[in-house]
Amino acid sequence: MTEHTMQPSQDEPGHPHLAELRETIERGGAPKYHDANAAKGKLFARERIAMLVDPLSFVEDGMYANALAEDLPADGVITGTATIQGRPVALMANDSTVKAGSWGARTVEKIIRIIERAYRTRVPMIYLVDSAGARITDQVEMFPGRRGAGKIFHTQVRASGSIPQVCALFGPSAAGGAYIPAFCDFVAMVDGNASMYLGSPRMVEMVVKEQTTLEEMGGAKMHCSVSGCGHFLAKDEGQALDAVRDFLSYLPSHWEQRPPATEARDPKPVDLRGLVPTSERVAFDMRRYVKGLLDEDSFFEIHSLWAKELVVGFGRLEGQVVGVVANNPMFKGGVLFVDSADKATRFIQLCDAFNVPLLFLSDVPGFMVGTAVERQGIIRHGAKMISAVSEATVPKICVVVRKAYGAGLYAMAGPGFDPDATIALPTAKIAVMGAEAAVNAVYYNKIMAIEDAEEREAYVEKLRAEYERDIDIVRLAGELVVDAIVEPEELRDELAGRLAAARGKDRSFSHRRHGVTPV
Repeated sequence: MTEHTMQPSQDEPGHPHLAELRETIERGGAPKYHDANAAKGKLFARERIAMLVDPLSFVEDGMYANALAEDLPADGVITGTATIQGRPVALMANDSTVKAGSWGARTVEKIIRIIERAYRTRVPMIYLVDSAGARITDQVEMFPGRRGAGKIFHTQVRASGSIPQVCALFGPSAAGGAYIPAFCDFVAMVDGNASMYLGSPRMVEMVVKEQTTLEEMGGAKMHCSVSGCGHFLAKDEGQALDAVRDFLSYLPSHWEQRPPATEARDPKPVDLRGLVPTSERVAFDMRRYVKGLLDEDSFFEIHSLWAKELVVGFGRLEGQVVGVVANNPMFKGGVLFVDSADKATRFIQLCDAFNVPLLFLSDVPGFMVGTAVERQGIIRHGAKMISAVSEATVPKICVVVRKAYGAGLYAMAGPGFDPDATIALPTAKIAVMGAEAAVNAVYYNKIMAIEDAEEREAYVEKLRAEYERDIDIVRLAGELVVDAIVEPEELRDELAGRLAAARGKDRSFSHRRHGVTPV
């Protein structure tokens, strides 16, 4: 026997007393590791599970993994099933008091098995992550084989879009382990403790000669506001667990169910008419508009700190779940950038996978132009967003709140993308570009040829007025470009009625296996 092997009891030859063994396993690692975690505001993995799930509902699998190794209780990961608000779920939780939550061969096998079970039984899969990654000493056993660590990611990808997969990140998710949250639909990260990274700061310095810190390179705040790998920045572990619970409340257990409905509530009192300025140059906060449409306190924003020029999130309209995609002119004028296109693409695909109707609220000048964004691939990212809008077969409604210019109209589910309705507010404008830009593009030479400043301004104003008449919203309604012009006070009822009518629509799109990601 090795020094890590638990010796058989003298009184019961062959194995230690099971009750005593269970207590040892349930305690996790040594007290010093519990104390170190507590000093950082971190809970024990079993406490996290107890806080998340319904009381006494957790049933554990694989508790005795590596039971004969005295310093590896449960092999560092807790797996099993439970209920949350009465709904069945499957979950895994790294125990960071055991070898820093690192993976051995049995750790990997337990994680694979619980994901397979979630997929097979069609229930949401929850990952409570706090892991230093693979145990290098166990690499031959856990890394390369058919049931090695790679099988975790293969299984996650297979389950993607079939069942919701949600992650709360409490500590590190290192190296290959960083891909567990990456394949999830939603990632909540605890500020100050959570991190995701492929290489540690020491490795980064060794490989690329860059000096950095863990927080700067892979911390929660960075990932939730810069990289977009995190969806929700939690102030503590309780808030992260609440976010997981709230997120799941908007989704069905699997792709063939409808999202769970609740009792309808009136929206928060908001003057929707007064909120939208007439002038395109004046910004307003679209989040307030969203909250004035949806049932009160039902809006759950996702990626609130990243690509803030676009708002995405779940809400309820008359008790029914909807997904909201809305331009926010408070940030960067509501223009679509590389990150906001990615943000929209993923959220639209999530809603379409789990039968969540989509509501697009447009106030968009279009996609950003210029050398910087072209080098970042704005065309490629914009094409992905437009593809996602095209492929989404859930009920979808486009509301032009103030403007929809250029390819921005397409990206926000404009008339050419089979929305179940295109609705315009009286303030709406739909055009290739705004009047000022259009006049400048077409008549620049003529304008510059007029020497008198007052005469030039009068000529420009005349051209603008002609352009505005050309794109008048009543004219566009007369041409059947838009299906209705709705007063702001009537918009909520209009949306509820149209979404109810579209609920049983045909979900087929194209005869094929799947599309090919643009460029």
